[in-house]
Formats: sequence, C-alpha cells, structure tokens
Amino acid sequence: MFPNFLPTSVGQLTESASIALAQSIQTTAIATPLINQPITTTFVKEGSGVTPILLIHGFDSSVLEFRRLLPLLSGDNETWAVDLLGFGFTDRLSGIAYSPTAIKTHLYYFWKSLIKQPVILVGASMGGATAIDFTLTYPEVVKKLVLIDSAGLAGGSPLSKLMFPPLDYLATQFLSNLKVRDRVSRIGYKNQSLASVDALCCGALHLQMPSWNQALIAFTKSGGYSAFRFKKLSQIVQETLILWGDSDKILGTRDAMRFKRAIPHSTLVWIQDCGHLPHLEQPQITAQHILGFR
Repeated sequence: MFPNFLPTSVGQLTESASIALAQSIQTTAIATPLINQPITTTFVKEGSGVTPILLIHGFDSSVLEFRRLLPLLSGDNETWAVDLLGFGFTDRLSGIAYSPTAIKTHLYYFWKSLIKQPVILVGASMGGATAIDFTLTYPEVVKKLVLIDSAGLAGGSPLSKLMFPPLDYLATQFLSNLKVRDRVSRIGYKNQSLASVDALCCGALHLQMPSWNQALIAFTKSGGYSAFRFKKLSQIVQETLILWGDSDKILGTRDAMRFKRAIPHSTLVWIQDCGHLPHLEQPQITAQHILGFR
C-alpha cells in the first residue's frame, strides 16, 4: 500500500525499486523558526549503522530520485533521504520565503529532530549545492561530504528571468509538461533506455502536490544558489568525495575538476559510461564508492 498523502497516480509506477521506495515514504512534523507551525516533511529511513548517510535530491525532484541507490546503501547503514523545503512531497506552507537559506534551516531542524548525530551528507545536482551550503553553515553536523555531479559553480537559474506575472505561471506550466520533462530526463542519461515511463512518473509525481508551482516560483525568484567562490569552497574541512558522470550533458565535466581544485580534502572519481545521474544510471558503482568512502 502507498501512503495516502501521495498523489493517486503513484499507482502508475512499474519499477520494483520505485514502488518499494514510494511505499516507504514517511512524514514527520518539523518545528522551525521559519513559520509558527510545524512543516510536514516527507522522508525515507532504512537500515542501521554507526554513521548515518543523508541523501539530498536535486532541483524540482524528490526522494524518489534515490530509488535505486538508497537500498544499496542501507544494507549495513542507517540511510535517510528527505524532501527539501519547497520540493518533493514536503508541505509547501504559505508565509515561507522559499530560498536556499530557508532550505538549509529546515534541513537542520529535520536533522536535529530525527538524526541527531553527524552524517555523511550526499548531494546530487542542485542537492550538491544544498549540501555545500549546509556543510559550510553547520560543519559540526557533517562528518564527510559526497557530491554527485554537483551544482554550485554556476549561480542562479535561467528561469529567474521569467519569474514575473504572467510568465512565472507560464514557466511552471512549461516545466509541468510531461513531454518537456521527458526531454530533460533523456538529456540526463547516457543510456536513453533508462528514461522510461516509470522514470517520468517518478520525476513528475510531486507536481500534483498543493502549491507546487507557487513554491517553485518563489524559490527561483530568490535567485537560487549563487556560485560558490573558490575561497568559500576552500573552507570545507570535511573529506569530500566527488563523483561525476563522464558523459554529463547537463553540467558538463569541467566543474568536476574545478571542485577538486577548490575543496582541500577532496577526491574525484569519474563514473564511466554515465550521464548526469550516476545514482540512477550506475547505482551499484555509485554505492560502492560511497560505501568505500565511509
């Protein structure tokens, strides 16, 4: 059975990993300084172990992004994935200024409420920028850092230029078009067969949540994640593992080396025959590197 807070179209999932992860999504009420009421936050927790692993998804995505990776990590580890504020299936309450600052504040109080010990923080794509920002702000929370084809060296979003009425609404309507999302998904993979109907369902399911478009507009208007300067990245003291698909057509491959040069205690590993989504396209290899990094 699927949780009743998920859209009914969750029943269209066909891949066993997608179905299993969707069935395991939980909610918890997180109190934060952002608003005077708790934020119902969606997450997945599996496994047990000494050092928890916390997975952070990318832009306009959800915990379902980790449907293939999380089971491989949780066999011998306490592994979490959480829907960031304004994304996934987490509640989008009115009165919150959706921004990177709000995201890391909500994430901190999620950690403080449920995890309560230093984590191996894993961020994919925009989730990498979130993970960097979080690590710099709350260094005591992060034991080690893993960046998967991470954003963070090119600031802002091209969508921000469109985020004024009525173009803001039209921009989100464009992004909600399944044909558009399918095209973007196909760019993300080197192996085009992985851009399946199930993958499209996973990537679009959260669009049916209340206030999806309002929160996305607000986040984009905030400017999103600014480019981190090398001086700022040099302040990361944690050991950092950089995983990068050798055929990434979303961010390219140049930033992998730039992150390696900027972050002092970092190791770069290329994921072969892989696009922007190693955790979906090469989950076994990605998991192997993360587990070896613990």
